Amino acid sequence: MNLLLPGTYVAANTVVHRLDPRLKMAASLLLMTVPFAAPGLPSALVLSAFVGIVAVLAAVPALPLLRTLRTIFWLGLFMFVFYLFTTPGHAAVNVGSLAITWEGLLAGGTQIYRLCLLVVVAVLTTFTTSPSQLTHGVEAVLGPFDRLGLPIRELAMVLTISLRFVPTVFEELDKIVKAQQARGMDLRTGNPWQRVRNTVPVFVPIFVAALRRAEELAMAMEARGFRGTHRRTRLNRLSLTYADLAASLIVLSVAAAAFWLDRWL
Repeated sequence: MNLLLPGTYVAANTVVHRLDPRLKMAASLLLMTVPFAAPGLPSALVLSAFVGIVAVLAAVPALPLLRTLRTIFWLGLFMFVFYLFTTPGHAAVNVGSLAITWEGLLAGGTQIYRLCLLVVVAVLTTFTTSPSQLTHGVEAVLGPFDRLGLPIRELAMVLTISLRFVPTVFEELDKIVKAQQARGMDLRTGNPWQRVRNTVPVFVPIFVAALRRAEELAMAMEARGFRGTHRRTRLNRLSLTYADLAASLIVLSVAAAAFWLDRWL
């Protein structure tokens, strides 16, 4: 296991795995929102420490979790450079007609931190929640909209299936890249246009395999008589426990502490 991508689930019996999926989704949304409302350094340290503790409690392997951040390297670099040169403030270094400001460095670093936190929280949520639990949780959270005629069950099914196949697509991408490199293809040399052209033998098989897998999945669901519009019963019903209530209080306390530190320090 080299990477822990969103959609990777590992069955375990940790305290985080046993929590209600609705609570985990709500906590994830809250942790993803707090850095935008409280962008200060003290709140960032509190959130990072809390997410690290949750990762330890969930028995998430540290190295694969950190390697997952490599998947957003280019996006993070683009965001950092964009904020570096577009944020006004006190100039630190002049590059021709452009100026790198201290405020730009701070804004770029803040955006990279937010992006990394989003990825880590998403990985922790899917690592500790099975696809069936995610489906059940999404249906329960969006249940009131079902009365308005919205296809909640189909939406939940599409969401969980999409998350489920993210690790599979990346595994196939790694296999195809290694196979093409074994045939003599070089993806790391040449000018940018040559590198883009060299990726065609990689991404074409990925798209073909994804379409074939989608067709096979649709045929399998139809063969089993799946109908999203029919109301289905559940073997295990969701119910909040004392552990869920305690966990919700802890998450709310951490969020409140982050807001308080950002305001008063």
